[in-house]
This record gives sequence, C-alpha cells and structure tokens, in this order.
Amino acid sequence: MTAVAESDQTHPTGATNPESVTPHRTLPNTVSADEFKRAFRNHPAGVAVVTADAGDGPVGLTATSVFSVSAEPPLLVFSISELSSSAPTIKRAETVVVHLLGADQIGIAKLCATSGVDRFADEDSWNRLVTGEPVYHGAHAWIRGAVIAQLEAGSSTLMVVHALQTSAPAAGSAEANAETTRPLVYHNRAWHHLGEHSRL
Repeated sequence: MTAVAESDQTHPTGATNPESVTPHRTLPNTVSADEFKRAFRNHPAGVAVVTADAGDGPVGLTATSVFSVSAEPPLLVFSISELSSSAPTIKRAETVVVHLLGADQIGIAKLCATSGVDRFADEDSWNRLVTGEPVYHGAHAWIRGAVIAQLEAGSSTLMVVHALQTSAPAAGSAEANAETTRPLVYHNRAWHHLGEHSRL
C-alpha cells in the first residue's frame, strides 16, 4: 500500500492532507475503463452507507468499497468518487459514521445512491449521536470513526478511518445471525442478501 505522508499542519483527529498515487514508472494503458468495470461487476461487495456533517448539514452516500484493514488499531477504509455530491463534505469532515446494512435497510442504500434528492428529508429515519454525527436508524451495525488520512487515487479518494465507537450485535447472538441481519450485497448491478440459502 502506498504510504500517506503526514501533514505538517496539526489536525484534531490526526487527518492528513490528501496525497496522490503516482506510478513509479510509465505503465502501458492496456485496460479500458469499461473493461475494468466488467471485471469487477462479477465481484460481490457488502453495502454500507457513510454519513457525515462538516458543519453545513448532513450528507450520506452508499459505498461498496468499505473494508477493515486492521483490528489493532481498529482501522477501516472506503473510497469516494470525485463525482459524488457528498464527497466535498466527507473529505472535510473530522468524523464519519459507517453503517453496515442488511436487506431490511435497502431503502437507505437506494436513497443514498440516488442523485438530486434530500437524503435526510425524513426526520424520523435518522437522528444525531451525542457527538453530532448523523446516523440512520435500523443498520444492524455502525462504526463512528475519525478520518486520519486521505489518499487521492485516480478519480477517487481513499479515506482511512480510525474507529472510535461501534454499535453491533454481540458475537454469537441471534441478532448477529445471517438469517436475522440478512447482510446486503451488491453484485452485477443488482441487490442481493446473504443467509442460510447462500451458505456453502
């Protein structure tokens, strides 16, 4: 993984100024964008919604790029496209909330994947944590974290987040069972969910 240089400017959360990924050598352009997308289209990914508020109102986006990279310290990453209307706010935010969704929250996933809508118009669907971040109701797990680094890569920015707080079912409990949570998955332009039917 490309290292992210720390900024000289002090930041309350330790976040850094975005660094860019630059190739160490000239690479042949042998794969088109469409070819690259087709390769990943058959690769399923868990669905999450990321929310934040940098001081000018809440934003949310649906992401399939969330994954954990370390348990000690607890770190996760996700990427945001420069085309996303939520990108400027999330990149300015000191903290974010990552919601890990099940099939019952497909409405939130679709809402935050739709352009040109007010994703927080339904005030009954969300509230704020005591620390101020917007959080949607119903996610089977969520993680509040501090943005500690950003890495610009092509047309996206990779966000590195240090987990500060979690809400999740206890391991081994019925609430953590796939039949109960029905983890939401996106594959080949369609929504799916996991459960006993998908166990091999």
